[in-house]
Amino acid sequence: MVRISEEKLVKALMENSRMKFTRLAKLFGVTETAIRKRMKALEKKGIIRKYTLEVDPKKLGYEIDALIGIDTEPEMYMSIMNMLKRDNKVIKLYSSSGDHMIMIRVWLKNYKSLMDFVEKLNRTKGITRVCPATIIEELK
Repeated sequence: MVRISEEKLVKALMENSRMKFTRLAKLFGVTETAIRKRMKALEKKGIIRKYTLEVDPKKLGYEIDALIGIDTEPEMYMSIMNMLKRDNKVIKLYSSSGDHMIMIRVWLKNYKSLMDFVEKLNRTKGITRVCPATIIEELK
């Protein structure tokens, strides 16, 4: 019996999540049924949490794709996280360690929109620091 590495299967799906089970079976030298069972197991274990898209925001009319680091007063952390969860400009929201407590990814129409958004964050009670960085090109 051929053992399908969870990591190799996940990496193949990260490259192309729409790859057909028959193609995966051929790639790993197993049956399509074996791939289906492995996929169900990966979902059940929580390794695969959801299926999603990778989008080019510029083709949707967003000039700015930015990562913004945010620091907060400790007692305001959860309320700010909840506020950011509700903000439709926030595409991704992360709790993080390192330079910033929170990292967000935003898509905005132009640099003025970015400056307005950063200014709004800076005025928010409990936010102590806002550090934006625009993504120039996604390489991997």
